[in-house]
Amino acid sequence: MINVIASIHIKKGKLSDYLQILKASVPAVKKEKGCIEYLPAGDIDTGLPLQVLDDHVVTILERWESLEALNAHLLSPHMLDYREKVKDIVDRVSVKVLRVLD
Repeated sequence: MINVIASIHIKKGKLSDYLQILKASVPAVKKEKGCIEYLPAGDIDTGLPLQVLDDHVVTILERWESLEALNAHLLSPHMLDYREKVKDIVDRVSVKVLRVLD
């Protein structure tokens, strides 16, 4: 199993535009072969001293059956369309691809 944490940094003033595009793409992603979980999330203020809040970041928590399934996801037509739609809204993206340590 592959776990992904994708941090999408959105340009100021564009969060609602981004969320509209993201929400439209989520159902297609969840139907993909090998997709176990695909959960967009945002920061909540907990008051924890180590927490870093950023209202302009959407974090997507993903689980895929395999690296092959993740790679197919990245090349799927709806993801190519999504990236085209958000190219002027997204400032930058950082991705961590993780495996569970035994």
